[in-house]
Amino acid sequence: MIPLLTTLLISSAVSVYNPRIPVILDRDYNIVSEIVVQNGEAGQVSGEVEVVLEGIPLKAINNVSLVYTGTISPLYRRSEAIIARTLFSRWGSGQRTWRDPRYVTLLSSVKPGPDGRALLKFDRPLVKGENHFYVSLSVCSREVNLTDTFGCRVERVGLDGVRTDFVEKSPSEGRRYGIALRDQGDDGSDSFRIPALATAKNGDLVAVYDVRWDSSVDLQSDIDIAVQRSSDGGKSWSGMQIAMDMGEYGGLPQAQNGVGDPCVLVDERSGDIFIFAIWGHGLKGHTTTSTSASGFDPIDVPQLVMVRSSDGGRSWSAPINITEQVKAPDCASVFQGPGRGITMSDGTLVVPVQIWKSVSEVSAAIIWSRDGGDSWKLSSPAVSKVCEDQVAEVSPGVLMLNMRNYYSSDRTRKVYVSRDLGESWEAHASNDVLPEPQCQASLLMCPERGVLLFANPASTSARVDFTLRASRDGGLSWPYSLLLDEETGWGYSCMTMIDEDTVGILYEGGAAQIVFQAVKLEDVLGG
Repeated sequence: MIPLLTTLLISSAVSVYNPRIPVILDRDYNIVSEIVVQNGEAGQVSGEVEVVLEGIPLKAINNVSLVYTGTISPLYRRSEAIIARTLFSRWGSGQRTWRDPRYVTLLSSVKPGPDGRALLKFDRPLVKGENHFYVSLSVCSREVNLTDTFGCRVERVGLDGVRTDFVEKSPSEGRRYGIALRDQGDDGSDSFRIPALATAKNGDLVAVYDVRWDSSVDLQSDIDIAVQRSSDGGKSWSGMQIAMDMGEYGGLPQAQNGVGDPCVLVDERSGDIFIFAIWGHGLKGHTTTSTSASGFDPIDVPQLVMVRSSDGGRSWSAPINITEQVKAPDCASVFQGPGRGITMSDGTLVVPVQIWKSVSEVSAAIIWSRDGGDSWKLSSPAVSKVCEDQVAEVSPGVLMLNMRNYYSSDRTRKVYVSRDLGESWEAHASNDVLPEPQCQASLLMCPERGVLLFANPASTSARVDFTLRASRDGGLSWPYSLLLDEETGWGYSCMTMIDEDTVGILYEGGAAQIVFQAVKLEDVLGG
């Protein structure tokens, strides 16, 4: 009879997968490599994994760890576990199963040596079939720059003293850092969604998002809008501040006065910051987009409201209702992007909006103001059967709308341009070119560099592979791209320029409900 351990060595197969997801700074556990050991028999195994780190200061590394997750992949996209599917439906990829001691076992945790090598050992029973491990990396935010990249390579896997050949299924270099701006349970909230991001006149970053207190579902429910600010390019952030809360308006409880889906706009001349949102008052608990009544009364139709800050986002006005300025009486609702608005080169303020005449008749347009946000006008719709649009001024006086293709089965983005502030629109050359996973996306023009940026989950079938793209010709072609997060997520995003060379991206990712990353334009343009 062949001894059990010999049988394990003969029948074991090992593979290594390096997922492209951000390493969240100051977090104890991050998945940088998944190791799968396929066993023909069950039994006790002594093993070791050698990891080599490159391009990261050793003083920045809190620890390198090896974690065992049993028969379940720690990566949602690669897992068949019912619990992963269930928790994702509640909380997105921000769920914590892969760092919950009820689901995983910490096997080894060490500091790397001066040569950047770390040896992780274990001695434990392995089951017949697939056994999943992951290499974790904990990094201190004080010792690295957000825009840095690094490598983390599994160089050797040994089982019972014998080096085991393995197949590495993805690159180990080019890893990036991220900040978990919000995650499930923070500040007592069930979920956070719909990120918006802008740069204030003083250079501070202003992040805006939904605080969904009771669940991750859309309006109507108890939802407020919150703000956080950063004065160091996104590495550290202020505490959560509620900027919009409709309270118990009209005698109805808070869960029937939700306000959400924010769009943020900085007036580049005055420095004032605006947040636009949709407010649902009652509506029998229906979703705001399925409410098809007409008129202006809040009890009948959703309302477009805004708040304003004149001190860089530290304090906010009471909500201002602009519904009657922009909505036709026979239209169900007009509301923001979500995402961000812009200040045009001539000072005109522009906000992307959706026009819902009914649940089956939707279009996209803009609202604009030439008096610093005191009054607003609605443009003509660009095209029908679209929603959740974003706007950019791609050249002086030329506006581009990039829109979610709401009904079409061809799964491509709709892109239209206007030269007369939305009075007329025409299809752009990139119309029906960019991939559409039925999700919001973000658009940003960098006029100093002549670069147009676009970000969304780069798939036509699911919200996966969150990718940043760049164009040097105003969106006529998109030859440059950078994959930031391959995991499944809710996928909404927003971008702003941190400085002339660096873009900040706030998105619903795989490592947290709302992730912030900073990327040098050269890193995208070299992709």
